[in-house]
Amino acid sequence: MSLVGVSIVNVALPSIQTGLGASQSEIQWVLSGYALTFGVVLVASGRAGDIFGRGPLFIAGVVTFTLSSVAAGFAADPLMLNVARFVQGLGSGLLNPQAVGMIQQYFRGTERGKAFGMFGSMVGISVAIGPVLGGALIELGGVQQGWRWTFFVNVPVGIVAVVLALLWFPRPLLNPRHSGTAAAQGNGGNGSDAAAQPRQLDPVAAALLGLAVLALLLPFVEARAGVSAWLWALLPVGLLLGVLWLLWERRYKSSGRSPMVDLAIFKTQSFSDGTLLIGLYFLGVTSVWVLVAQYMQEGLGHSALESGTVGLPNAVLSAVTANLAGRRVFRYGRKLVAVGMVSVLVGLGLSVLVIELREQALVSEWWLLATLALVGAGQGAVVSPNQTLTLAEVPLQYAGSAGGIMQTAQRVGTSVGIAIVTAVAFTVLGASDWAQGITAGFALIAVVIGAALLVAIHDVRSRRPINP
Repeated sequence: MSLVGVSIVNVALPSIQTGLGASQSEIQWVLSGYALTFGVVLVASGRAGDIFGRGPLFIAGVVTFTLSSVAAGFAADPLMLNVARFVQGLGSGLLNPQAVGMIQQYFRGTERGKAFGMFGSMVGISVAIGPVLGGALIELGGVQQGWRWTFFVNVPVGIVAVVLALLWFPRPLLNPRHSGTAAAQGNGGNGSDAAAQPRQLDPVAAALLGLAVLALLLPFVEARAGVSAWLWALLPVGLLLGVLWLLWERRYKSSGRSPMVDLAIFKTQSFSDGTLLIGLYFLGVTSVWVLVAQYMQEGLGHSALESGTVGLPNAVLSAVTANLAGRRVFRYGRKLVAVGMVSVLVGLGLSVLVIELREQALVSEWWLLATLALVGAGQGAVVSPNQTLTLAEVPLQYAGSAGGIMQTAQRVGTSVGIAIVTAVAFTVLGASDWAQGITAGFALIAVVIGAALLVAIHDVRSRRPINP
C-alpha cells in the first residue's frame, strides 16, 4: 500500500490536474509532500517502535495512511489533497520501519533471509501493480474523477491490514509494556540488553535529524518544478544540522542515556557498507521508470496503462528473484548482490540498444519488456539480500532505527537521483531527440550503479562472512 501510494499517483497526475484544475506547482506537491514526510520521520518512528512497541505503531501508521487516503479521495481542491498527502507520508513513515524491525525481532538466521525475501517479493509486486492499477482506474472512472479511486483503493487494503495485524501479531508485540520481553524472545534469548534500555525517545535528536533530512530533500524533490535559489541554500543548512545531530547523539550517549541512533553501529562494516550501497543504488535505479514512462507516453504517444505494462515482467522477475535470493543470502553474501547489479547493468545496456534501434525503425519498443525484465531480475537479488545483510549484525534494540536509517538513505538517494538524472536526460533531449536523452540518462544511472557495485565488491573482499 505504501509503495503503490507512490507509483499509482505518478500515473494519476494528469487526471488530478484536470479534475481539480491544479497548477503545476500544486501538482508537484502531490508528489513532494508525500516524499518529504515519509523520509523525515523514518528514523524517529523506527526508534519509537524499538522503545514503545512495533505492533501499535504499525497499526497507527496503517490507520493514518488509510484515513488520509479517504481524505485525499474526497479532496475538493488542491490544498486539501496536498494536506492529505502529507499525512499519508507520515503514515507510511510510521509503518515501514516497524515491518523491518519485526522481521529482525522474530526471525533468525536463514529464516530471516526468507522473510526478507518475501518482503522483497511484495516490493516487486507493489511497484508493478501501481501504474497498471492507476491506469485502469482512470480508464474506468474517467479523466475528471478517476484519480479519486487511486486513493480510495487503499481503504479496503488498510482495513484488512489492521484486522490481520490484530489477529496475527504476537500478543507481546501489541502490548508496549512487554515489548522488551518480546524483543528478548524474538532474538533467541539475546535481547536482555534491549529490555533493560530506558525508554527514551530523545526528541532533540529526532528534531535535528528530521530537519536535516527535510533540508537535504526539499531542493531535490522540488527540482522538477523549478527550484528557487534560496531552496538550494538549504543544502549546507541540512549538512550543518546533520553534524549537530551527530554531536548531540555522541554527547547523549556519553551521559549514560540511550541515544536515538547508537553511532557505534556505523563501525559495523556490514551495516555501513550496506547503507552506502543501497543509497547509491536507489540514487540510480529509481529514475529508470521515470524516464521509461516519459519515453513511452511523451515520446511515443502511448497511454498511461500501456506505459505501465512495460514494467510488469520486471516486477514479476524481481518478486521471484527476491524470494530465491532471500533463501540463499547467507550462503553467498554480497556476492549475490554484486551479481544482481551486473544483471541490472546488462538490462540497462540492452534497453538503450532497443531505444536506439527503435529510432531507426529496426525493432519495436515493446522489446523493452524483455530488457527491463533483466533489470527486475537483478533488482530482486540486490534489495532484499542487501537488507538482510545490512541489518544482520545490528543490535536488536536498534533494529527499528537502523532500518529507518537504511530506508532514509533510499529516500534521499531516490530524490537526489530523480532530480539529477532527469535534468541530464531532458537537457540532452532538448538539444537532440528522445533516444539520445534516454541514453544519456541511462548512462548516468549505470555510472551510479557501477559505484554501488564497487562498494559490494569491496565488502566481499575485505570482511569475514556474516554469522546469521
